[in-house]
Amino acid sequence: MIQDISPSKLDNHYDPSKNPTDGSIILVFSKEKNLLGNLNEDTKEISFPRYKDFSGLEKEKLTYLFTIDGEEFFLLLTDAEDKSLLSLNASAVSSYEFNIFRTYRNSYFYPKTYVYAAFTAYQLAEWYMVTKFCGRCGAENKHSTKERAMICPKCGNIIYPRINPAVIIGVIDKEAGKLLLTKYKTGYGHNALVAGFTEIGETLEETVSREVMEEVGLTVTNIRYYKSQPWGIASDILVGFFCDVTGKREITMDQGELRFASWLSPEDVELQPLEYSLTNEMMKMFKEGKII
Repeated sequence: MIQDISPSKLDNHYDPSKNPTDGSIILVFSKEKNLLGNLNEDTKEISFPRYKDFSGLEKEKLTYLFTIDGEEFFLLLTDAEDKSLLSLNASAVSSYEFNIFRTYRNSYFYPKTYVYAAFTAYQLAEWYMVTKFCGRCGAENKHSTKERAMICPKCGNIIYPRINPAVIIGVIDKEAGKLLLTKYKTGYGHNALVAGFTEIGETLEETVSREVMEEVGLTVTNIRYYKSQPWGIASDILVGFFCDVTGKREITMDQGELRFASWLSPEDVELQPLEYSLTNEMMKMFKEGKII
C-alpha cells in the first residue's frame, strides 16, 4: 500500500522551530497541483525542489511538515502557477513543472517514499488552505507553537487537521466462494469494494452494515477488522473490514453510486493497476485465497 515504505519511516512529530537548510525539500502546492522535477518517462523518477533552488524565499512562508530518512520536508502554498513568482533560481526554473496531483495515481513513480510524502503533504496542504481564517469569528488564524493546529488569536478557536473515517468492505459469500466487487458510477474506473464514510454517532461496524445495505441491498454478519490506511488524497483514514453475506444474495445496486456490482470468483477478480490502495490489497488477499 502507499504507506508501506519500510525500512523508511515517516516522522511527523510537529516541530515549529525547524528551519530549512539548503538540502530541505520544499513541497509546493497550488490548489490541486504539485511542483515536480521534470519526469523521466523511462525511470519514472520524481524529484522536488530544495531550499537551495530558491532565491530570497522567506522562511516564514514555509511550514515544516515531517521527516523521512533524515530528509526534512517543508510546505509552500501558492495561488500562482507561474513559476517566475516562486523565487526559483534562474537555473532551476526549467527543471520543475506544476503537475496535477492525481498524476501519482496513473503510474508507479520512484522513490516510493517521495510518493507517500506527496500524498501526506497534500492532505496537510489542503487543510492549511481551508483553515486560513477562523470559521467561528472570521479572524485570520495563526499557527500553534505547541502542536499541529491553527489557533484564532481573537476568539481562541483551535482547529486540528481533518481526518475523515471511512470503511472499505470485502463482502464474501462463503457458500459460493465469491467476493462482491463494484465500480463507481463516476470517478475512479477500476474495480473496487463497497465503501463509505462513517456518520456522526455511528460505529465503524455499523457503517459497514449500513453501507452494504445502501449500496447493494444486502445484510452482512461476522464483521471483522482487516487493516487501516491513511489516504491523503481525500484526507481519509480508511478502515478495512471483511464480512459475510447472510440471507438473500441478490444484489440491489444503488444506481446513483455504482455502475457495476457483482459476485466474482477468485480467478475472475481483476486487480487495480497500482498496488497502492487498501481496496486493492483486500481484493488481492481474496484472489490469492488468503481470506475466506
